[in-house]
Amino acid sequence: MEHEDFYPIELCGVKRRFPLVEVAPGVKVALFNLLGDTEIVKAITPELASLLPQDVEVIAHPEGKGIPLAYELSVQTGIPYIVARKDKKPYMLNPISVDVKSITAGKPQQLWLDSRDIPRINGKKVAIVDDVISTGSTLTAMEQLVAKAGGILVAKAAIFTEGDKREDVIALGHLPILS
Repeated sequence: MEHEDFYPIELCGVKRRFPLVEVAPGVKVALFNLLGDTEIVKAITPELASLLPQDVEVIAHPEGKGIPLAYELSVQTGIPYIVARKDKKPYMLNPISVDVKSITAGKPQQLWLDSRDIPRINGKKVAIVDDVISTGSTLTAMEQLVAKAGGILVAKAAIFTEGDKREDVIALGHLPILS
């Protein structure tokens, strides 16, 4: 019965068993949680970095479980990163936002970018990086936010795509949606 409860993967020499979680009646996904998994972050980052275009000037990431990836990519490549927040924070000055409905959040949200981060993106070549890209709704919102801030999108990357395979996303692996 173990094979029904977990989805095994091997990525860059690291093996994991992701629990299968029901996200809708009869629909399960392999739950990948990057938070606290330093071993896999360190293992996959050089590979993902090698697949990014050489001219990337900024890494943009939507707030979530993939923040350790954005941080480690920045450390290993020297490319700065920004994080689009899921909530407007009181310390933000004149933030910009876009709407998003993420499959993991299950409700409409917004992504926010502090105006102090806009000069870090404006006119720069940006790679959007996330841990898992499933429906693409968060990715689309990030694309809109980068454009709104004046960034030039040059790459979309993730550790995994999920569901339909996406030719427009650089990914190290793919996770199925099981029914």
